[in-house]
Amino acid sequence: MKSPNTSLDINHIPVMLKEVIKICSPKQGDNILDCTFGGGGYSKELLKFSSTNIIAFDRDKEVLPVANFIKKKFHKRFNFHLSKFSNIDKLPERSVDAVIFDLGVSSLQLDNLERGFSFKSKSDLDMDMGLAALSAKDVINNYDGKILRNIIRHLGDEKQASSITKNILIKRKSTIIKTTDELVDIIKKSKKKVFNQKIDVCTKTFQAIRIFV
Repeated sequence: MKSPNTSLDINHIPVMLKEVIKICSPKQGDNILDCTFGGGGYSKELLKFSSTNIIAFDRDKEVLPVANFIKKKFHKRFNFHLSKFSNIDKLPERSVDAVIFDLGVSSLQLDNLERGFSFKSKSDLDMDMGLAALSAKDVINNYDGKILRNIIRHLGDEKQASSITKNILIKRKSTIIKTTDELVDIIKKSKKKVFNQKIDVCTKTFQAIRIFV
């Protein structure tokens, strides 16, 4: 089947697609929950089985073009909910044969630099996966220093959280921290140089903020 012409489908390959299909072992009439729809890779593959029924969830409105495309083609066998997967218990009671979770931030979100998920971006600090009440900019500029430090330390496992938080607080006294590259600059100035470090110095802090938002 042809995919919709949207940026969501460009270079998007679901993680371990063959293994997921094998484990689900779809038969005619199977009911499957795709709890993290994303680019629709699992749903599209499973719908190739003639009578498989898919109920999909995603909190990110950016996936709606793909979901709507699949709905038009498989309108009787595919249902999409723009919702958190924690709401699956609100579905009408029915038997389910398999449930798929592909947890974590999506490449579809990281690759869209305008959404401010990646430290390679220069866009506004956003990091909203959808349905969030706040943005990364809100957290960085308004949260109490102790809370901010705990977010970075515990959700990012960042050992230099205190130094990073201290410099965030200093910076935001004089100006609002608006963009991703501004936060990157603060983190880089706060971190001690570690030779042979395998990951970018910003990775853990950005991970923490993304998780919290």
